[in-house]
Amino acid sequence: MRLTAKQQKFADYYIELGNAAEAARKAGYSKRTARSIGQENLTKPDVKEYISKRLEELANERVADQQEVLEFLTRLMRREESDQVVVTLKKPTSVMLQGKDGKSYSKFAYEDIDDVVDVKTKNSDAIKAADILSRLQGMGNNANNKLAENQSRKVSAEADIMEAKAKLLTDADSQDRTVIVDDVPEDD
Repeated sequence: MRLTAKQQKFADYYIELGNAAEAARKAGYSKRTARSIGQENLTKPDVKEYISKRLEELANERVADQQEVLEFLTRLMRREESDQVVVTLKKPTSVMLQGKDGKSYSKFAYEDIDDVVDVKTKNSDAIKAADILSRLQGMGNNANNKLAENQSRKVSAEADIMEAKAKLLTDADSQDRTVIVDDVPEDD
């Protein structure tokens, strides 16, 4: 991809302005031919390729990737990020007044002054970040899967116990013996 210096300036201005004629003028082409040169440059394969690559680079710079999102959420969860909050402060000032008798005197008055201060991330925001991180990393699903697996094992064990009790009762009836079922553990 071989662009002249003017073509590269044109392409960069075109990306910024979105107007071929204005980009051509700013890149140094004649005002009289800027419109036709601008349109012509947009049809050249090297210029089109350069513009496409630069737009892709710019899009990648603007959009956070997965690692950047995870790092931000982690900083937020650890309360390493800060928010900026506007607070109003009352600043005492002295105001000169003149009485009816013509004498000057000073009086205190308070002036509201807005100031921006940094505050740590709120606990609720840290908790939300931790929740999002756990879901993104599959921790929530894993915990739910373990719970379902354990519940399934419990139901299966309870069914086995009930079958064993039923078998003992059936065997006792067929042999006309008395069996104490209390020895078999009951379900909770």
